[in-house]
Amino acid sequence: MLSEKVINYCKSKNWWFEDITEEYEQALVKLGIDLDTDFAAFYLHAEDGPTFFNRRREIYQICWFMINSSDYMLGMERTHVVLNLPEEYIPLDNFEGEFGFFYNKNTDEVLGLGLGQQMEDFFAGKLNSQWKSFNSFLEWYFELNSSCVTI
Repeated sequence: MLSEKVINYCKSKNWWFEDITEEYEQALVKLGIDLDTDFAAFYLHAEDGPTFFNRRREIYQICWFMINSSDYMLGMERTHVVLNLPEEYIPLDNFEGEFGFFYNKNTDEVLGLGLGQQMEDFFAGKLNSQWKSFNSFLEWYFELNSSCVTI
């Protein structure tokens, strides 16, 4: 369940919507996302347009992109091929500056990954996800806790 910190933050920004649209549910199903996850709860209820912006980085409103842009699925497939990432990693952004955030739909973890040494460490099994849950990633991204993660 999403933390009250995340929900209250979204509500304070007028980003939280109680109604869930069937289109958004279907978008997540198409990605293979379990609708009972924090990832689904966030993307079914929170929206500030096509992206959220914090920590000088944008992350997608995944459902918005799935419905309004034919490029999202193509971009995700291209990212998997070009970066050789396993299919369970869903890009949360456009990999601007050769760095991006990736959600692992099998483990609920989020990985910040850049080209170069980080990528080498990832494929060598030396780079672990920086956030053990999507909720902890959101709390970090929106600066809702005092824990410090270096990316």
